[in-house]
Amino acid sequence: MKRYGAVIGLRADKMEEYKKLHAAVWPDVLKMIKQCNIQNYSIYLHKLDDGRYYLFSYYEYTGDDFEADMARMAADPTTQQWWRLCKPCQEPIKERAEGQWWADMEEVFHCD
Repeated sequence: MKRYGAVIGLRADKMEEYKKLHAAVWPDVLKMIKQCNIQNYSIYLHKLDDGRYYLFSYYEYTGDDFEADMARMAADPTTQQWWRLCKPCQEPIKERAEGQWWADMEEVFHCD
């Protein structure tokens, strides 16, 4: 199992919409997440000192081919529809790898 953390900005004017979406995530989106070997998936929200809102995601990947599982998820039509609703709420941060929407974070501590 590998743990992943990522961060992205959240548009303040879209905060309530984003919260509403995630209060009732579509069952087929949740099913695809699990089918792609992701568990313990959480998203946190916090306003930082720069006055902007940020989302932090955490999940555990239990599969053996992360790239293939992420490609499978990205190809799923229902997931694509879901992302089309979520993406306008988000603001990617400048410091992220090319091709990333959410910026990957480095794990610097873990305690079981």
